[in-house]
Amino acid sequence: MPGLVSLLLSSVCAGLLAQAGSGGVPLPAKARVYVAKDLEAVSAFEPSSERVIDMCRKGIIAFTGKPSVAQAWQTLVQPSDRIGIKVYASPGRLSGTRAVVVSAVIQGLIEAGVPPHHIIVWDRHLSDLRRSGYGELAEKWGVLLAGSADAGFDEAAFYEAAVLGRLIWGDLQFRGEGEKVSRRSHISRLLTRDITKIINIHPLFNHNAVGVYGHLYGLAMGGVDNQLRFENSPALLAEAVPEIYAQKEFSDRVVLNITDALLCQYEGEQRSLLHYTAVTQELRFSSDPVALDALSIHDIDQFRPGRKQSEKKAVRQLLENASLLELGHSELARIELIELP
Repeated sequence: MPGLVSLLLSSVCAGLLAQAGSGGVPLPAKARVYVAKDLEAVSAFEPSSERVIDMCRKGIIAFTGKPSVAQAWQTLVQPSDRIGIKVYASPGRLSGTRAVVVSAVIQGLIEAGVPPHHIIVWDRHLSDLRRSGYGELAEKWGVLLAGSADAGFDEAAFYEAAVLGRLIWGDLQFRGEGEKVSRRSHISRLLTRDITKIINIHPLFNHNAVGVYGHLYGLAMGGVDNQLRFENSPALLAEAVPEIYAQKEFSDRVVLNITDALLCQYEGEQRSLLHYTAVTQELRFSSDPVALDALSIHDIDQFRPGRKQSEKKAVRQLLENASLLELGHSELARIELIELP
């Protein structure tokens, strides 16, 4: 697979051809982010199911411009689709993507006629989902749970970069004889065979290297193997994350991104640290994952005086690279915030 420059050139050429031949729509001048806020949505770090359902209702109706939740979802998905709701479950029930938000989305999808068995809530590891309460959610609605690593990886679909990675158990090419290194990160079969549409729901949760465990990082690193070769180098992440997200198995299938900003954990990563958590009481809806991640990094910065994530070179580069690939807008001046009543 090509590097950033080649991928950018291919993307530009493809975009020009599409616009010339079929009236394709380029990246809009501004990203629109719809913000549902309820000052009583969270109490003692516990979200109110009733209020979150109302916030999701307002958000999806505003995002699509349709009069009802069912009609709104019907503009994004069809009953025949197999919809993968990507979450971040590793930090646990309170700090990862909250099951109450996912439940509200599932309720809307079912109202729109999507069969429960066509809805897959997924993260990298099924064990993280079960540990974070998603087993109860699956039983309630009859939806499926899946881990991208547990599903295995597709030999024919991969991202290739110059840096060699030392393979671990579970990586596709770890099996067999020979040296356990590879330049390829294979895409999960969950994405190449099972899922046709993706809804990203990621929390407002700090990541030390890339600023936020957001939509770009969460989907890209959650869907491939041999990803550890990037994790020890913020500079490599800044290049690999946007390039992987730009693969057709990822970006082409995303219909909506929702930032679970009910809480904001602004220190640490991977595990829940409630003493470094602010109550922010928002859900944000957008087609632009870059804009949402840029806003999340801006919010995290507000709680980190003197140690701002946006000042880190790799954080800026990741967002800039994503913008170069036309995944969205990284400049706050190009983001239109629409606060819902």
